[in-house]
Amino acid sequence: MTQVAGLASNRGRNLMHIADGAPGGAELEVVLSNHADAPVLDKAEDRGIPTEVVERDEDESRESHERRILDALSEYDLDLVCLDGYMRVLTREFLEGAPLTLNVHPALLPSFPGMNAHEAVLEAGVRVTGCTVHIVTEDVDAGPIVTQEAVPVYEGDDEASLKERVLYDAEFRAYPRAVRWVAEGTVEVEDGEVHVESDEDKEFPARRITSEDRGNELRYGENPHQAAALYRDETEERATVVHAEQLNEGAKALSYNNYNDADAALGLIKEFEEPAAAVIKHTNPAGCATADSVSEAYDSALSTDPMSAFGGIVALNRTCDERTAEAIVDSFKEVVVAPDYSEDALAVLRGKENLRVLDVGPFGDLEPALREKKLEGGRLVQEADDQHLAREDLEVVTEREPSSDEFESLLFAWHTIKHVKSNAILFVKDTETVGVGMGQVSRVDAVRLAAMKAEEHAEGKDSEGAVMASDAFFPFPDGIEEANEAGIEAVIQPGGSVNDEDVIDAANEHDMAMVFTGSRAFRHD
Repeated sequence: MTQVAGLASNRGRNLMHIADGAPGGAELEVVLSNHADAPVLDKAEDRGIPTEVVERDEDESRESHERRILDALSEYDLDLVCLDGYMRVLTREFLEGAPLTLNVHPALLPSFPGMNAHEAVLEAGVRVTGCTVHIVTEDVDAGPIVTQEAVPVYEGDDEASLKERVLYDAEFRAYPRAVRWVAEGTVEVEDGEVHVESDEDKEFPARRITSEDRGNELRYGENPHQAAALYRDETEERATVVHAEQLNEGAKALSYNNYNDADAALGLIKEFEEPAAAVIKHTNPAGCATADSVSEAYDSALSTDPMSAFGGIVALNRTCDERTAEAIVDSFKEVVVAPDYSEDALAVLRGKENLRVLDVGPFGDLEPALREKKLEGGRLVQEADDQHLAREDLEVVTEREPSSDEFESLLFAWHTIKHVKSNAILFVKDTETVGVGMGQVSRVDAVRLAAMKAEEHAEGKDSEGAVMASDAFFPFPDGIEEANEAGIEAVIQPGGSVNDEDVIDAANEHDMAMVFTGSRAFRHD
């Protein structure tokens, strides 16, 4: 465990933040101040952290004062010293007698060193400031830089507002990061330079700097009582709904939910090379299909659950033609997403006053972006689920092997179910959905829901003779029994349950074909 001594002359808020967070397992062993009335002392005592006070006597030399500080610190087994508003310039004698010593400065060094950094920043009119964690040397604010963190400077900022932003949004990030790196042993100081082993450019770097510009304020968020805004990443080159051109100028602007659903719809139809269409409701597919033409694909997608498709989002992966446009406007839809539109199609779509028509442009062949989810206190980041399986990737585990047509349907089902909320079950015939069971806490209930949807909501099709996809393994044979009742004849699932043998036996008993993918397709947001 890395033992840290904190030196502060006033409140020491960074030190308390480090004490509370224990970055890298580092422990604040002692807090020392050169002022007996420094508020940091009470804060440390409240946390059970030992404190020391070493005030400088009148006419005492800096060197003598620092020797007394070192004597006080010698009672502790220390690996690191962190300064936080310690208003003294340290001498060589202290720095040679103390462990590695860090300081945080409230500006992006080498700009704005010394006192009154925030005032200097505002006077200079810069639009970005931040903080710098550096190794302390005899020269003020000139030591090797360990890490930095930037924050914006806004119109109307004064020293007080800027100080708070730099503290909470920059220093509270950068200082714990530096301490963690030291605790993990990744910081190396050599010949006046700092090298951080973990601070490399890779898929999941040790730190990230993101900057996005507000595109527009939205009417509201998920619900009318929630304020919301859209932020744009201007470096994005993929086809996105964020950067899409809205082709019917008189229509309302997209809402928070429209953006969310349209993004989900676009992600789904990007899965397919064949003409594809999807109808999305609350980010789940109400239906999806591929066909020889995009109009046929749309008809098949819509017929899966036309009732749920009411007020949904339509996405196409081909140019929207007049026939498809006429089918879309035949029932209420919120948004249409496509890479292009014919003039005749636009004339039809623009006839619906508040139908938002988005042109996302060509999809291209760029790798899918990382997926992120904001959490309280952090952010989850993962690779996109870009698994795209072929027939040879599937393991047949039952006595009966799927037919060629069933293999085609199973693969379509697998690439679609990646976009259905877990626990997810999908019923498919040919390359069109017939029943979607989404977002259930029980897998067998998801099977029952898909069966109910196919029986009660699908138009012109049912689940008799269909195939079934499951985004994760079946823990028990009950899901297979329910699928058999619905007329399912082939199943695709990851496998991997301790009860796989029982599940396979159930499939064999009903002459079902079953294939394992060996990979899961959970989707939780």
